[in-house]
Amino acid sequence: MSLWKYANPAEFMRVSAPVMSVAWVLAGLCIFGGLIWGFFFTPDDYKQGSTVKIIYLHVPSALMAINAWIMMLVASLIWFIRRHHVSALAAKAAAPVGAVMTLMALFTGAVWGQPMWGTWWEWDPRLTSFLILFVFYLGYMALWEAVEDVEKAADLTAMLAMVGSVFALLSRYAVLFWNQGLHQGASLSLDAEENVADVFYYPLILTMAGFVFLFIALVLLRTRTEIRARRLAALQAREVMA
Repeated sequence: MSLWKYANPAEFMRVSAPVMSVAWVLAGLCIFGGLIWGFFFTPDDYKQGSTVKIIYLHVPSALMAINAWIMMLVASLIWFIRRHHVSALAAKAAAPVGAVMTLMALFTGAVWGQPMWGTWWEWDPRLTSFLILFVFYLGYMALWEAVEDVEKAADLTAMLAMVGSVFALLSRYAVLFWNQGLHQGASLSLDAEENVADVFYYPLILTMAGFVFLFIALVLLRTRTEIRARRLAALQAREVMA
């Protein structure tokens, strides 16, 4: 059985409906459970006090801000190689979600950084690359709106996704490239010594899972909306020609 059959809009609509429903439920359970656990049933940090609890919003949103662009990159590559319209529409659908996640990460990072660094903003390598990534999200969405021809818009935005992927990767690994930055290292790592304490770790994992499911649900919802919009436009065009 080939996975490419799901690139057929009708098949995608059939399969995505139950997947989306499950994703909504899991997102609600994980996010609600993780935030309640993290905000009300974990202690204050010995250095950062209660401020550390913003980690349950900042880290998941930053994770999805980066991974949303990577998903857009993969979908764009599929569009270039296979010319499946669903992949192009999925990339388009993911952009506003990724932009909101990036903005949330920037905002919560500023709230977290102010008491720690004494400033709301610092031109730290990771913060700067995140801000540039947000600008790329805005440019990507604007480019879709500016070009009327769908296939041409998909081609141009796919190229932009490839360029922007550089800043998505920099946002993830800037701390490793530039050690002089203020931003701390990864909160989760394969190296157990770099992870946050277990008392913060488990609710954080739960919240991150919730954000992943939320992203899946929102992208499926928006992709289904894009497919319906294209069907409606095609029907209207036929009526005009008739």
